[in-house]
Amino acid sequence: MVKTKRTKSVKRAKKSTRSSSAKRMMQFLLDAPQASRVSVAGSFNNWDTQSLSAKRDKKGTWKVRLSLPKGRHEYRFIVDDQWWSDPRSSECVSNEFGSINNVLEVK
Repeated sequence: MVKTKRTKSVKRAKKSTRSSSAKRMMQFLLDAPQASRVSVAGSFNNWDTQSLSAKRDKKGTWKVRLSLPKGRHEYRFIVDDQWWSDPRSSECVSNEFGSINNVLEVK
């Protein structure tokens, strides 16, 4: 099992100049020091488990940065080929597979 810390896992990256319809840079974080591979899949990348690979820092925190349009996005982490819900997400919804997807609202 992957050990996680209870902190906010998705946060806005540094502010930049943007119009009201522009995308926002978001960062997905997962503390999983024992993992060998982590990625993020969601409604924003057609649930592609390979396209958003996270990078691991020296402390075992995996990070992915991407630009997302305003709106509601569903996502999950893939940790060593296993689907993982974000333990720090404050909102989730049921999915068609009998588990849950995390929800991120980009404003």
